[in-house]
This record gives sequence, structure tokens and C-alpha cells, in this order.
Amino acid sequence: MAIAPRLDLRQSQTLVMTPQLRQAIKLLQFSNIEVNSFVEEELERNPLLERDGAADPPVGERAAPDQIALRAPAEVDSADAARSDTLPADAGSPLDAEHAEVFDPGGAGDGAPLVGRMDGGGGSHGFEHDDRGIDDFAGDDRSLRDHLGEQLRLNFTDPVERMVGAHLIALLCPAGRLTADPVAIARAMGLPLDRVEQVRARMMRFDPVGLFARDLRECLAAQLAERNRLDPAMQALLDNLDLLARRENRRLMALCGVDAEDLADMVCEIKALDPKPAATWDMTPPQLVVPDLLMRHLPDDSWIIELNPETMPRVLVNERFYAKVAPRAKKDEKIFLTERLANANWLVRSLQQRAQTILKVAAEIIRQQDGFLRLGVAFLRPLILRDIAEAVELHESTVSRVTANKYIATPRGTFELKYFFTTAIHGTNGGDSHSAEAVRHRIRGLIEAEPPADILSDDAIVTMLRDEGVEIARRTVAKYREALRIPNSVQRRREKVVPA
Repeated sequence: MAIAPRLDLRQSQTLVMTPQLRQAIKLLQFSNIEVNSFVEEELERNPLLERDGAADPPVGERAAPDQIALRAPAEVDSADAARSDTLPADAGSPLDAEHAEVFDPGGAGDGAPLVGRMDGGGGSHGFEHDDRGIDDFAGDDRSLRDHLGEQLRLNFTDPVERMVGAHLIALLCPAGRLTADPVAIARAMGLPLDRVEQVRARMMRFDPVGLFARDLRECLAAQLAERNRLDPAMQALLDNLDLLARRENRRLMALCGVDAEDLADMVCEIKALDPKPAATWDMTPPQLVVPDLLMRHLPDDSWIIELNPETMPRVLVNERFYAKVAPRAKKDEKIFLTERLANANWLVRSLQQRAQTILKVAAEIIRQQDGFLRLGVAFLRPLILRDIAEAVELHESTVSRVTANKYIATPRGTFELKYFFTTAIHGTNGGDSHSAEAVRHRIRGLIEAEPPADILSDDAIVTMLRDEGVEIARRTVAKYREALRIPNSVQRRREKVVPA
């Protein structure tokens, strides 16, 4: 067999992920904040992109700022001003008017004339042209350590005690506890343990009260002592917090020497305390969720869905600028402008396609979850991504990207699109499936309606759900109950049954 070179032609199809295709996929998955950030970067990078200012007048018709300042007011005579039905403006006052008798809101009240006043002020003295916002008047946010450092300087004058206090502030955990052992702290600083404990005891009364405690009991005790409520009964209750967690009310009443009513009042006082005084001090306030989709009910008993105009970026391609600059540009400049024009057209088409895809997927979700929107969470249907993908003729991964980080404002509240996708729980005897979220809602309702004398166990809940057509196992009920942060039947019985 002879070996010789030869030429062969082969034809095959391959899927090439271009950079623009990858970016379009990412753009579909982005939230409204990420899309606006991406568009802002493109506006800075691409000179052929501009914002859609359809509501604003064209640029050529806008008056320039300097033209407003240079425009001379028309001269008005006193006779014309007297016959007029309206008061003249400041710039349109007659030339022969007596300005000495006109009140000047921006002056010092000395009757100075409005025109020709040269007081050297850097701006207006009134409030009508004040550009400052309410944020400019708010105080600077201080951290917890700065707040404690200021209290340390005001409460301690001894340099050694200030040094100990600064060391304790540095050792605070995010919850406000002192995790280090005071013995180790005293040994590291070369001081007696009593002196370190005296400083720590005084600093536990700092604002917020309860910091620098070694455990939960000390933290709650400091807050109760500040309120003058740390009596022997309350101290005994704090010494047995484990019994309180297990709802062993009978043993607690015996240890504290109180009756059921007093114990309930004491528990209410403890619940009003802050177990982690430092947790909320430096916490960043949660950002408000801005829905991507708006939904409302029409009079003809139908729904209408639209994109939120406040979150949808609008950009246009400035083809007029390209047509004006491209003929006179050099070769490399023309290549740059052509690439920018292609990128601008791609971005506009991608944003439009993204909006259409989101609307198509959201409309199908609302159509299938119509019972939830009309009747409540108990009628939430089990739904998976494949169901929506087959209905709108899209790939399942595309539906997953569309529903990620997207929110819709409905008459029942604002929900993430992922909320409408829940697993299915089979019905008894081959009946209709039920949504897991609806089953959790039903479990919560059964437990909230249980009488104190008849606490429902997990087995009893399973029996009741099966009578309603839900085939569910006991371990699933326990898992859903724990996810809802509902204690078991033993703890609920101890909490709800009033002891004799």
C-alpha cells in the first residue's frame, strides 16, 4: 500500500460561541441593576450610542445655559405695568420703579434695592434655589468602635483603664460578645484580673447595653439591670435558659417561685431584649427590590403585564453622527467607527430581544399560575422549567436565565419569578399533584388552628393531609415544619398548655 499525500474536502456544522453571543446570554441573565451598569459602560465606551430622550426636546431646540444668562429682559413702563392683570417678574420690572420700598428676601432687611446690589455673596440667600438634599443635613454614620471609643474617653480618665478598654473594644465579635478569656487578657496585659473585670463591668453599661458579655446570660442580665428588672426571680430564670428553650414551664415556675402568669410576663420581658447588641449597629440597610415587571388586573377579568419603564434601559444608535464623520475619517478611524456601529446595533437588538423574551416567559408563568393570583398560595400549581420551556418554545436553560434575578409586582405582592417554580407532591389514588409551597402553607395553617388541648403531631398532620388528597410522608412533614421554624408537638404542648 503506497503512502502519498492527497487533498480531501469535508463539510461539517459546528456551533461557535462568538463574544457577542456570550454577552447576549449574560445580558439575558443580568438583573436590572447589572443591565443598567453594563449599558452605562457601553455609553462611555461607544460614541455612537446615546440615551433615548424621546420625552426631552431635541438637542437643537434646547436653549443653552449661557444664552439664558445673556438674554436681556424687555423694558416695561410703569403705566403698562399698572394696566397689566399680572404682577411683573423681577427682571421685567419697570425702569422707573422705586426699588427702595421693595422687600428683598435675599438681603439683610435694610431696604437695599433689588437691582445693582453688590454684597459679594457667593450665592442666593433664600431657600428657593437651595440645591442641597436631605442627605447633606444628615449626620455622618459612625461605626460601633468609634461610638464605643468616644464613651471610653468620657468614662475613664486613667490611662491604664483606657488601654484596657481599647483592647476590649478590639476583641469584640460581630455580635458584641467578648470571646477571649478575661484571664488570658489580664495575663497578656500584665494586669490583675480584678482590674480588667472592673473595666469590663463598667463597659457592659455602655450604649448599646449588653456588650462585652461572655455569654447570653451576662448580656441579658446587663440589659435587665439597666432597666432595674434584675430581681432574684429573673436571675433564676436567666440561670436556666436551657429549660426556657425546652419550654419546661413547670420546672421554671418551681425554680423561680412564681406562678404561670408571672412566668409569662418574665418571658415576654426577655423576648424584648437584644441578644446580639452589636449585630444591627454596622448593618447595611437592605436595598429595596425594584420589580422588572408590572402586573395589574383589568376590568374585563384579565391580566396585563408590562416591563417596568424605570428599570428598562433605552439606548439609540446615532447614525447621523456616523454618516457625518465616517466619510471624512481615515482608514483606521473608519474601521473603529464601523466596529462601534456594529456593537451599537447589536446592543439595541439584544436589549429588545431580552425584553421580548422576559415578557413571553412571564406571561406564560402568569397564565399557568392564575389560580394563585386570584385565590392565594393554597392554589399554587407545581411547575418546573421544562413546562414553561415547552409552552414558549425556548430552551430550558434560557428560561432559567430569564427567571434568575427577575421580580414581578403582582396584586399579591412582589415575587421573584423563581418563586412560581415548585416541586410536585403526588395526590392520593392518582389524583392531581400539589405544589410543595401550597403544602407548606397548609401545614402552617393546621398548626396555627390547633387547640391548646389537642396539639397535632406529625403523624396526625400526615393523616389530615392524606384526607385532603395529599400523599406525603411523615419525614417530609417534619422537614417542612422545621423549614417554617415551627417547634415539634412536645414543645408546642409545653408552650400552649396552661399548667394548673
